[in-house]
Amino acid sequence: MAKALIDYASMTGNTEECATVVYDKLLELGVEAELVEATSIDTEDLLDYDLIVAAPYTYGAGDLPDEMVDLYEELDDLDLTGKIYGVIGSGDTFYEDDYCKSVDDFDEKLASRGAVRGAESVKVDLAPEADDIARLEAFAVELAAKLN
Repeated sequence: MAKALIDYASMTGNTEECATVVYDKLLELGVEAELVEATSIDTEDLLDYDLIVAAPYTYGAGDLPDEMVDLYEELDDLDLTGKIYGVIGSGDTFYEDDYCKSVDDFDEKLASRGAVRGAESVKVDLAPEADDIARLEAFAVELAAKLN
């Protein structure tokens, strides 16, 4: 059975809520999934999963969450060829130019390590609303389909 990791960081709870939507949908689709807060996993553990979902928030002028900086930097040491990935995250559209920049940063980093994007990234303005939840669930469906 395929194994999925949803690795998230959440300051306000918004990104955790997004990650939980994806986690619940993957479980519903029969994917063995784990929802893990970013500081609770070693970067090398990513090699144990078939699907990696990074879920960072963005704050300030497009900054990565402090909780995910080490993971982001240590990805340079991993070969993720054959892994499927997706990225979701929350931000604030007030920061127009840097809205959800951490999502874009993780997307580029995972692709550069040989992983294959399984679904287009999902960016959520602050807390997820009904339309965001639908997009997050569709994201999970697309990722699950790529595993098969």
